[in-house]
Amino acid sequence: LPWQAALGCRAAQVLMQYCILANHYWFLVEAVYLYKLLIGAVFSEKNYYRLYLYLGWGTPVVFVVPWMAAKYLKENAEGEGAGLCVPHSVSLQINLLIFMRILKVILAKLRANQKGYADYKLRLAKATLTLIPLFGIHEVVFIFATDEQTTGILRYVKVFFTLFLNSFQGFLVAVLYCFANKEVKSEMKKKWQLWKLDH
Repeated sequence: LPWQAALGCRAAQVLMQYCILANHYWFLVEAVYLYKLLIGAVFSEKNYYRLYLYLGWGTPVVFVVPWMAAKYLKENAEGEGAGLCVPHSVSLQINLLIFMRILKVILAKLRANQKGYADYKLRLAKATLTLIPLFGIHEVVFIFATDEQTTGILRYVKVFFTLFLNSFQGFLVAVLYCFANKEVKSEMKKKWQLWKLDH
């Protein structure tokens, strides 16, 4: 039935916008969590865990529900993601501020241990390149170039970078913070050796 197809399309559009916004707010959660680890915290981890869940999954609901109501009342008068640009840009701007603060802390720590690390500039560059996709900073480049405004080659460049970096963000985080981690490697070696002994 046509009305069922239209309802399915609208539900898919709402779900897509929610997922996009949730992705941005989980970037923010990662930034806040890392900043908290570097700076130190007064409160227990348990209190923060629930706050992270609300920020990552709950905040998008606060914006998507009114957007969905406005879309229903205006019968698609606006663009697909129009109205959700503000929460996107707010999360990116907060991430950018946290990113700059974290780089300042990392630089201070590397300079303090300059005798131990002769290559502190290289370490800072590696940390910067790691944090850019982790925090979604790459999207700051295109923050003012919305899909409706970009045309031609700029649109293709934006789509390529957005899709490429967003698609590999989880993989990059897994490689850098899990598989390249010394503790994880040693645990994997132990498991592998135990498996070899059993078989």
